[in-house]
Amino acid sequence: MVYVGIPKGQADQEDEVLRTIQDGDSDELTIKRFTESREKPGALWHIYAAKDTEKIREFLKKVAEEQGQENPVDHDPIHDQSWYLDRPLRKRLHQEYGVQGWAIVQFLGDVVFIPAGAPHQASPRDAVHNLYSCIKVAEDFVSPEHVKHCFWLTQEFRYLSHTHTNHEDKLQVKNVIYHAVKDAVGILRANESSLSRP
Repeated sequence: MVYVGIPKGQADQEDEVLRTIQDGDSDELTIKRFTESREKPGALWHIYAAKDTEKIREFLKKVAEEQGQENPVDHDPIHDQSWYLDRPLRKRLHQEYGVQGWAIVQFLGDVVFIPAGAPHQASPRDAVHNLYSCIKVAEDFVSPEHVKHCFWLTQEFRYLSHTHTNHEDKLQVKNVIYHAVKDAVGILRANESSLSRP
């Protein structure tokens, strides 16, 4: 988080941000960072364990059906980023599916790492809930250790509609595999003479 712009003379907005942080299920230390340390909060994240992805997907489809919405085969409630799990929905997800995420308030200067495949809170407009005007710098990284999971995500993307923004292979998994193997072979070749000695 490289910039957080707080409008001058809008004390009522501070109260609204505090309510949002509290309603977002943030812990007491995070609330104190805002109320006592006067740090600048820029965004509220809700991050879930990758192992809970299918449960979250099933829950979102169930809620959509209850609201009379369709669940087309070539769409995905997580990849579509069409839901924002507010407090009642997060509570229901926990009660019905045993899934609980982590609420993270990103303050000015903070970095948030999202583990491979971990669903994170999405609203129709943004990947996080912005508390004030802010600028975030995001960088995607795919490590060779997580290629298996990323390959699985790429397969999920293939089933989305051709007009979906995530339909293409943005993760470049095949390139990661190629370069990981190329590096491994290069290291083995460089050390080949020492490996062949008795």
